[in-house]
Amino acid sequence: MHDQPVLIGTLLEDACLTLEQVSTACAVSADWIVTQVREGHLRTLGDQPSQWRFSSRELWRARHIRHLETAFDAAPELAALVTDLMEELDRLRAQLQRFPHPRPLSRSAGEGSD
Repeated sequence: MHDQPVLIGTLLEDACLTLEQVSTACAVSADWIVTQVREGHLRTLGDQPSQWRFSSRELWRARHIRHLETAFDAAPELAALVTDLMEELDRLRAQLQRFPHPRPLSRSAGEGSD
C-alpha cells in the first residue's frame, strides 16, 4: 500500500499510465497489479512491468476489481468476472441507446374491461 493520497479525476481514454501510477491510484501494491496482469484480469502495452502502460479503462477495471475484493471479500477471479459482466452491460446499454425507443402500444377502448 502507498501512503500517498488517492487522486480522483477524469482521465482521457488514450492515457498511458505506468505501473506505479496505477498502483498509486488504486491504493494497492505494484505486486497486486502485476498479479492481475499475469492472471489476465488487466491488459497492458509493453513486455516487462517496467515498460507496461495502462489505459484509463484498465485503471477503472483495476479499481473496480479491488473494490469488489475488499467490499465483498470476493476472490480475484470472481471480482474480475463481475467486472467483465459490468463492462458488457455498459456496452449493451450504449448499443441500445443507438436504437429509437418504440412507442408504447395504446390500449383499445374495450380492452381490459370485463
